[in-house]
Amino acid sequence: MGNGIPHDRSGQLKQIESGLLPGEQIIAVYDATGAGTGFVGLTDRRVIIQDKSFAGKRIAITSVPYSKITSVSVVGSKSWAGSYFSSGSIAINVGAHTYEVEFRGEDKVHHVHDVILQYISR
Repeated sequence: MGNGIPHDRSGQLKQIESGLLPGEQIIAVYDATGAGTGFVGLTDRRVIIQDKSFAGKRIAITSVPYSKITSVSVVGSKSWAGSYFSSGSIAINVGAHTYEVEFRGEDKVHHVHDVILQYISR
């Protein structure tokens, strides 16, 4: 696997690959910046978030089916009209919980947002 899948770090890609369901396809795996999140993986069935915010330096790998995501937002300081996806942050709302993930590069924000939006608006 891994051929042609957009990703930042091969170790993160391998971690996602090792937990795939039968027939599940990876769309992308992007490294996250900031304190709470290690990386985000997108498959054709779910969003996989490595959450580093647990006490005692524990790490959780959280799978969120697209059907449970209520909205996806681009978080930025500039106006929408001023610069499309000016920020490197995205917010994924799952019920009452919001996962905010920061990325290096607007192209990754744009890709993650569009993939999630495509699946939740079906």
